[in-house]
Amino acid sequence: MSIVLARVDNRLVHGQVLEAWVPHTHATCILVANDELASSAIRRMMVEASVPRSLKVVVGTVDEISRDLSSSTRFSSYRILLLFASSSDALRAHRQGVPFTQLNLGNMHKGKETVAFSCTIHLDREDIENLRQLEREGVEIVSRCVPADRGQNWRKLIRNIPD
Repeated sequence: MSIVLARVDNRLVHGQVLEAWVPHTHATCILVANDELASSAIRRMMVEASVPRSLKVVVGTVDEISRDLSSSTRFSSYRILLLFASSSDALRAHRQGVPFTQLNLGNMHKGKETVAFSCTIHLDREDIENLRQLEREGVEIVSRCVPADRGQNWRKLIRNIPD
């Protein structure tokens, strides 16, 4: 198994992922780890239908995807693009043994308690703490919307926030 990109993107599967990240990473499989999406049969079918047939796509809960990635060979022959909708899902998966060493922050949209750190990255206190935890666990966190963007360490985004 090779995780070629682990990404937090509120929109999960969309044009930017399919048209930019899949070709850039040469991914052969998209795994979507999201409890809400996994629990909705109709939404899951819509996501699966939006992905070209040349790509394998699997939608599961964070626990299901984590279990598959950390303990089985089910995806051993794939180049995996792993998508999370939130920093808490990414932290949960990493703590369940999903072996990613870099996390890309793509789109984290505005919410009730969030602060804008860039045009696509809005974080609340929980996000910042989740990302700090991931960093302490050895994950490099980079903000990069599309492959053509220059990756930026997320610490530059929050440089005015004390530790």
